[in-house]
Amino acid sequence: MEAIERTQAQLLQSEKMAAVGQLAAGVAHEINNPVGFVSSNLGSLKNYVARLFAVVDLAVPAVAALAADHPARLAVEQAWRTAEVDFLREDIPALLAESAEGLERVRRIVADLKDFSHVQEAEWQDADLNRGLESTLNVVWNELKYKVTIVRDLGELPLVRCIPAQLNQVFMNLLINAGQAIESAGTISLRSGFEAEHAWVEIEDSGGGMPPEVVKRIFEPFFTTKPVGKGTGLGLPISWEIVQRHAGTISVNSEPGRGTCFRIRLPLAGPQPEQEVSA
Repeated sequence: MEAIERTQAQLLQSEKMAAVGQLAAGVAHEINNPVGFVSSNLGSLKNYVARLFAVVDLAVPAVAALAADHPARLAVEQAWRTAEVDFLREDIPALLAESAEGLERVRRIVADLKDFSHVQEAEWQDADLNRGLESTLNVVWNELKYKVTIVRDLGELPLVRCIPAQLNQVFMNLLINAGQAIESAGTISLRSGFEAEHAWVEIEDSGGGMPPEVVKRIFEPFFTTKPVGKGTGLGLPISWEIVQRHAGTISVNSEPGRGTCFRIRLPLAGPQPEQEVSA
């Protein structure tokens, strides 16, 4: 019965991932269009503002040449102070730059959401684990950003033979668990590297850690220390099975009061061809 329920949970998760992928494709198309013309308009606006300030700079010497009590000069000086032209000259370019940065952030979020699901590419391929980790982090960042500081120590990795969408699911489970282990404020450290014919990824949190009796049960289906309704106890068992399909290992090092570190180790060449078919 546990095996059946695990399989049902995996199928449900796969359906969710497929729905996310389809949603991402539609949302990406709908968002990219307005983002495109808003970005173009910002570029035009930046040019227009620069031209207006150029006209102002040309007019200033002419006004300054007038007598100090000339009505036109007094009117221009009053209008200058009222409009806070000096402030506008500094603030408008900054506002335009921030707006452009915000649009670029939207583009990256949409791209990361598509990278995260990759339903259309749910097959064995050579992939960059660092990119998958970063994409997944961006997808779950809203759940972490108010209390977590990310510390990166990512090495340059060769491509790994894998199913990226499945490994992204593992990264998602570990990142969310790490965030939930931190009560108010803490750090999540992301590390990666490779040795011999294997690549590895570590996700470590500065949370409360786990006692040995909990550590030895975390990969058991339906085991959870979370309150009722807060966890199914399937995230880590499913993650373990995914890593097993990739002929890899997932290990944990945790102590109460000292946080938890999960380490995923995967062969660069992936599993044997017959294992790829079964996965």
